Amino acid sequence: MTALIDPQLCKRFYIDGQWCLPAVAASLPVVNPATETVIAEVAKGSAADVDRAVAAARAAFAQWSVSPVATRVQVLTRLHELMLERTEAFAQVLSQEMGAAISFARTMQVPLAAEHIRVVRDLLPDYPFEKLEGGTAIVREAIGVCALITPWNWPLYQITAKAAAAIAAGCTVVLKPSELSPLSALLFAQLMHDAGVPAGVFNLVNGSGAEVGEAMAAHPDVDMISITGSNRAGALVAQAAAPTVKRVTQELGGKSPNILLPDADFETVVPKGVMTAFRNVGQSCSAPTRMIVPRARLADIEALAAATANAIVVGDPASTETVLGPIANEAQFNRVQAMIDSGLSSDAKLICGGPGRVEGLEAGFYARPTIFSEVTSDMPIAQEEIFGPVLCIIPYDTVEQAVAIANDTVYGLSAHVQGQDLVQVRAVASRIRAGQVLLNYPAWNPYAPFGGYKRSGNGREFGVHGFEEYLETKAMIGV
Repeated sequence: MTALIDPQLCKRFYIDGQWCLPAVAASLPVVNPATETVIAEVAKGSAADVDRAVAAARAAFAQWSVSPVATRVQVLTRLHELMLERTEAFAQVLSQEMGAAISFARTMQVPLAAEHIRVVRDLLPDYPFEKLEGGTAIVREAIGVCALITPWNWPLYQITAKAAAAIAAGCTVVLKPSELSPLSALLFAQLMHDAGVPAGVFNLVNGSGAEVGEAMAAHPDVDMISITGSNRAGALVAQAAAPTVKRVTQELGGKSPNILLPDADFETVVPKGVMTAFRNVGQSCSAPTRMIVPRARLADIEALAAATANAIVVGDPASTETVLGPIANEAQFNRVQAMIDSGLSSDAKLICGGPGRVEGLEAGFYARPTIFSEVTSDMPIAQEEIFGPVLCIIPYDTVEQAVAIANDTVYGLSAHVQGQDLVQVRAVASRIRAGQVLLNYPAWNPYAPFGGYKRSGNGREFGVHGFEEYLETKAMIGV
């Protein structure tokens, strides 16, 4: 790791344009999930460090919030260029800190993160920050100091989605990345510095949610907090933020359905559904982990799904042959194993995978790609977010029943519908209670808003909708 990131940066926070030591000397270990060894120790922040970072962000806001759009475009352009130039460094760090297969890190984790920067950069020049409506000027202004809390599963991707939009809007930022995958965030802070982001506009404090996250959420000088994480973490942040009545946006859990309509091309859509569910080792809040299928085709679908899962190469994330690396941390590995055991005890039909580590991989948090069939909605594996390579196949008898199954969850983040009759596909999609519905596995669209209904959160990210979360609306009447 020393060749990829300066060990001295691990001991510091980025505050007010400088790398500085924490107020109290303390550290957190970073574990490589492929080897179960500690690869770095990062500084552990406290409320005092948050105070320093927020003060720097507050001081910088006055000037950055009124900076010319052209200045922000220039900074974002340089930031985007540097990220692409440093793709390999970011990919190597991501692979080591959270176990992403190196090919996946190079082709997905880093390039998609860079896209968030490009998108807001391209939106800025033509965005109507002021427009007239019936004699009233409607002005959109930066909301202020934004505290950002990002997760361990897509570390860089979630940082850029939040930080790029915030600084493009004219806000200033204090970032707390996950303490489980903080190294890519340190590289990103250096990227911000090298791109010429003015002092205080971007600040980083590492630490735990209980200390740093709560201090950020409760801080009276923070105007907005955005969190991507578990429902438990999202609720705690909202509670801490409530007394100061700041804006809270939350991108939380999901249990996304994938409805395969009777006319779907099963030989195509089933393998794609398995690989989409297992992408990033199933550690995506939007993963379509409930495949809802016609009961009459269940046997064919089971065979296609099992064949796909059994062909997946699980192994060393440093190998370009690897498709799935390890689960990102021990706690999550244990959670996945417990949920597989739950499926077995619920009498779901195990068609491949199962509990335990992958054969031949004694070290590392490697889980077996697992598929259950004949799952019913009352089973825990059909209701709880597993966050691992575990897929539930749920049969239906009518399309009406398929829609009911899709909506039978407390979540509403994402959904998929597959079929050849596009009129029916769209009709079914319109009835699913989710913030994003993907029809026939479309290409990823970085402009499409992303966020949830129900307990999947509040607010939207990506594109203009994500950008506008960082703006306030002012009416200037009589101008």
